[in-house]
Amino acid sequence: MREIEQDFLLNPEIIFLNHGSFGACPKPIFEDYQEWQLRLEREPVQFITKQNAIALKAAREALGAYLSCAAADVVMTPNPSYAMNIIAKSFVLEPGDEILTTDLEYGAMNRTWDYYCRKAGATFRRQKINLPVLSKEGIIEDFFAGLTPNTKAIFISQITSMTALILPVAEICARAKSLGLITIVDGAHAPGHVSVDLSTLQADIYTGACHKWMLTPKGSSFLYVKKEMQAQYDPLVISWGYESDNPGPSQFIDYHETQGTRDMAAFFTVPKAIAYLQENNWENRAAACRELILRNYPIVCDLLGTKPVCPVHPDFLGQMCSIPVNTDQPVALKELLYSKYKIEIPVMVDRKYTYIRISMQAYNSQADIDALIAALTEIKAETEFIR
Repeated sequence: MREIEQDFLLNPEIIFLNHGSFGACPKPIFEDYQEWQLRLEREPVQFITKQNAIALKAAREALGAYLSCAAADVVMTPNPSYAMNIIAKSFVLEPGDEILTTDLEYGAMNRTWDYYCRKAGATFRRQKINLPVLSKEGIIEDFFAGLTPNTKAIFISQITSMTALILPVAEICARAKSLGLITIVDGAHAPGHVSVDLSTLQADIYTGACHKWMLTPKGSSFLYVKKEMQAQYDPLVISWGYESDNPGPSQFIDYHETQGTRDMAAFFTVPKAIAYLQENNWENRAAACRELILRNYPIVCDLLGTKPVCPVHPDFLGQMCSIPVNTDQPVALKELLYSKYKIEIPVMVDRKYTYIRISMQAYNSQADIDALIAALTEIKAETEFIR
């Protein structure tokens, strides 16, 4: 395979081990993004009134094929938080109802569901998942221990942000559907990272980011809703798509994508991004990244005197891993790694745990992890940041 590092716009002076936060866009896809923006500015009236709909349709069709779902069942959104607000705001909740989730979910999603559940007098139940995880079965049993007669839906990440765990969402969704529950999946980290097949995953609602592991520019994500449920969800912004003068074949798309003037160029790059992944053997590159994670996770844990949060196995780990670290100064540790060692990597606090999360993308190598290991060894020996 050809060298890929030069395709990315990242600062070469920085060791970038944080693809998971906001992604990184390769030059060919970024150039496609800029070309769409130029086309908009050269003739904004014609572009917005005619080309926007054509380009959005092409993006949905490419994305639908990639995710194995109908293009008409997907709408483009700026980010997964926006997408989930569409769902939570219109989700019918009565006093006493419960949404079952884990205690490993992304903070913005927790805030969204907390807000709307409190307004309705419902409960967003964060069920404890015991760490370290020992098995898929253990995760499933921990999760469904939170089930009550009042549970109306489940909400769960396919890959968690803080702990970087791949959760058994297929098994959890299947069990939830057998119980008659609505299934809602946060797949922010999944597309381009692990296989996502919405034709077999029993998710009623699914949101994912294109600007993370699919490599599009920032502000490109999507919301999938099963066709029979789409009419339940109002748009966050009421605009020209509502009772449209020129309705398209899908009210779902009219409502959520026709919302006034905005730059949609990031959405339009989805076909280019998918083509880029295919042309550059991304499955093989991703597999190499996973091998680096599996090889180095125990090594860094040993250095820090901690244990992995899960079995070191591809059932639980993709291109990220979160390493527990004993520190009272997580913010200072992150800043030191960046300012002195030029390593961009998150240090995150969740419950009683603090994690350093390593992301490996095709532009990374063993040398990047070696630099992190050297930095952590020196910090541990010479400072009080790591106990």
